[in-house]
Amino acid sequence: MNEDKLRDYLKRATADLRQARRRLREVEEQNQEPIAIVAMSCRYPGGVRTPEDLWRLVADGTDAIAGFPADRGWDVESLYDADPDSAGSSYVSEGGFLYDAARFDPAPFGISPREALAMDPHQRLLLETSWEAFERAGIDPTSLRGSRTAVFAGVMYHDYTARLDSVPEGVEGFLGTGSSGSIASGRVAYTFGLEGPAVTVDTACSSSLVTLHLAVQALRAGECTMALAGGVTVMATPATFTEFSRQRGLAADGRCKPFAAAADGTGWGEGVGMLLVERLSDAQRNGHPVLAVIRGSAINQDGASNGLTAPNGPSQQRVIHQALTNARLTTAEVDVVEAHGTGTTLGDPIEAQALLATYGQDRSADRPLLLGSIKSNIGHTQAAAGVAGIIKMVEAMRHGVVPKTLHLDEPTPHVDWEAGAVSLIGETVPWPQTGAPRRAGVSSFGFSGTNAHVIVEQAPEVEAAEPEAGSGMPVVPWVLSGKSAGALRGQAERLSGWLAGAAGVDPLDVGWSLASTRAGLDHRAVVFGDHAAGVSAVASGALTAGVVTGSAVGGKTAFVFPGQGSQWLGMAAELLESSPVFAARVDECAKALEPFTDWSLVDVLRGVEGAPSLDRVDVVQPALFAVMVSLAEVWRAAGVRPGAVIGHSQGEIAAACVAGILSLDDAARVVALRSQAIGRVLAGLGGMVSVPLPAAEVRERISTWGEQRISVAAVNGPSSVVVSGEVQALEELLASCEADGVRAKRIAVDYASHSAQVELLREELDTLLAPIVPQA
Repeated sequence: MNEDKLRDYLKRATADLRQARRRLREVEEQNQEPIAIVAMSCRYPGGVRTPEDLWRLVADGTDAIAGFPADRGWDVESLYDADPDSAGSSYVSEGGFLYDAARFDPAPFGISPREALAMDPHQRLLLETSWEAFERAGIDPTSLRGSRTAVFAGVMYHDYTARLDSVPEGVEGFLGTGSSGSIASGRVAYTFGLEGPAVTVDTACSSSLVTLHLAVQALRAGECTMALAGGVTVMATPATFTEFSRQRGLAADGRCKPFAAAADGTGWGEGVGMLLVERLSDAQRNGHPVLAVIRGSAINQDGASNGLTAPNGPSQQRVIHQALTNARLTTAEVDVVEAHGTGTTLGDPIEAQALLATYGQDRSADRPLLLGSIKSNIGHTQAAAGVAGIIKMVEAMRHGVVPKTLHLDEPTPHVDWEAGAVSLIGETVPWPQTGAPRRAGVSSFGFSGTNAHVIVEQAPEVEAAEPEAGSGMPVVPWVLSGKSAGALRGQAERLSGWLAGAAGVDPLDVGWSLASTRAGLDHRAVVFGDHAAGVSAVASGALTAGVVTGSAVGGKTAFVFPGQGSQWLGMAAELLESSPVFAARVDECAKALEPFTDWSLVDVLRGVEGAPSLDRVDVVQPALFAVMVSLAEVWRAAGVRPGAVIGHSQGEIAAACVAGILSLDDAARVVALRSQAIGRVLAGLGGMVSVPLPAAEVRERISTWGEQRISVAAVNGPSSVVVSGEVQALEELLASCEADGVRAKRIAVDYASHSAQVELLREELDTLLAPIVPQA
């Protein structure tokens, strides 16, 4: 008995141990899962407004450093003084600036103009780039309310309102939230309704990489499902220039010269960069683009180094090793490092030596670590610097090119470059092919002493889908929207500029993205036909064929279901193949019609040989009914639900079904029996023709035939009329319309709806449908 108990105990213990091991393995895998970068957005010096702009800037070797901005109230004339000891002045007169930092459209964010005036530009830029990041990931920014999306924002200046001698009228009450660092992340979360963590980070120049590290940790810990991570810097005052002038820390020409013999100090810049990140498995399941993955990251602190703001080499080495350990990689498995590289005579040698002691070891001399810094192009953008390096490396991996570092006359002599295999990138080179994914390390070392290092890896390859065979490109509408008419033109202008530089544009792909991944704002335009010309017309505010513009109005959506005449051969055949929702509802309609018909609805819609023709009234009306009911289901699946329905003929029955007045089975019975009665009562009496003209004009046109032979049977719209009567008279009407260029068409053969027959039809229908209609 004791042996049995012991055996049972050992079995339970073994099972528990296996379960614990499995759970531990799952936790370890979750803690190591790569984090996908699914979107990037930015603003940087040199007119950079997109990641593509930033790539062109660095790929072309552009120097974006220029003069002080003239719209910030700085006394530019007296601010500059070549004497570094001159109090209150700067011996530098250039930097990397966002000259349009004051521009902001508050309407899309639900912010009043007065509140926008009181808002720090940091908050404005974070809102704009967050919106763009969502859209670039294929996500409607307005659809995320209530989601567990996090916001981690790096901000290091809080002096926007420090310039005020008095409070402008109307903004009092907004200044506190407008200038608060904590609100920078909170406002993004509030505006989009995000309910994950919202944290503002200020570790100075390492802030944006610290936010990325925190986002990665939060995703792996399950604290959020997606996360925005980035940083922003706008210098509202010139204090940073004057302060570092006293410390002799600035390059005289305002340009960073990373690791160069000519390095003479840093050069200040501004910018904002935002990344949208998600667990790789989630990104793939959700169909979001994967631009690259974060394999590992780490942060640490210099501690008691040789000065409060002085860099610490051993700490830099440790943070690199920690990030590699987190990524489960060796130093030799990383190809490129995007360095902190500010161009200071103290910091650059310390960083270079740390890189030589880590990445420079255990690698062959013919494949050295490539080393560069984007600060040579745009200056030190401070809290936005690390994320600029991430964007640069992601684009470099995608293009297979490592851009050159500017202002590199020769390597600094204060470093023993023979101590490891590290090569400065003085000229643009191809990214080496090693058979493994491309990988880069990105460093940021804060003025605060907080260091960060991130390992970025090339996105996993995705097999391209084979194009489906088809009969040609359908007419594809492109939908644009903006919060105001000016914003709509601006959106069209940006799209037009993109089209001008893009090759092999797929109109269907662009149309889908515009319609499904962007917010539907108040002012709208739809472009058909020549998309490039139409988008250009919208951008210029011109009216042209193929462009429809208008404004969204409040109120309910109505579904209008037309009568007979809306059919055409092959209708719905492609939709049956491409829309599971449509196909499923058609199948339900077919089953509901089956007891009352001797033909197959699906065969009719597909045009199967032997299926009856749509010329038969007892076929076309049930078929149209089924198509309309199924189309309504497609709209509902897309989130469009009617507030009202209206219909004509079998469209009226479809409207009653969609509204829930008739069940699908009852509606199918009504439409089938009604159409069969029409055939019996009205058969052999003539036909019907649809004429696209106003009713008064049609009546005048047919007056010569006389009402006994031909008459207006229905008015379907301002320019849509159905004429019914003798077949010969209708043929003459068709010939008359064709001669005048009017596209009339025959919609029914061998029956018509004159008044006497209509009365007989009504009596028969009352008898046939009595069991159903009273219940409705």
